[in-house]
Amino acid sequence: MATLKLEIVTPEARVYSDEVDMVTLPGKEGEMGIYPNHIPLMTQVAAGEIIARKAGQESYLAVGDGFVEITGEKVAVMTDMAVEADNIDEAQAEEARKRAEARLAEKLNDEEAAMVQAALAQSIAQLDVKRRRKR
Repeated sequence: MATLKLEIVTPEARVYSDEVDMVTLPGKEGEMGIYPNHIPLMTQVAAGEIIARKAGQESYLAVGDGFVEITGEKVAVMTDMAVEADNIDEAQAEEARKRAEARLAEKLNDEEAAMVQAALAQSIAQLDVKRRRKR
């Protein structure tokens, strides 16, 4: 069976690198399912959850905004944040969400508002992934 090389990188590190059977990505226009031999594509990734399926097992990662380049053999995700579900600290993510929401209530310039919105999206993505996997 054909596989895809999935690589997820942030400015700090390579967070994930493995051969997988299928990848589900949170795109700006909606969720995308990527299988081997997918048509080449470059698009934006929205803050949310990436699911990597390999040999019947699934790995879950919370990701921030970024870009993905898809070829028939590889999915390369470049994002500002990526954390595996098992490594998410729910209390810390909840505190980050509260701080970002409080900061949004302040008078911010456009650049500050964009940074706070990104932080809020990242914390919400982490909380969603962690809470969904607790069930």
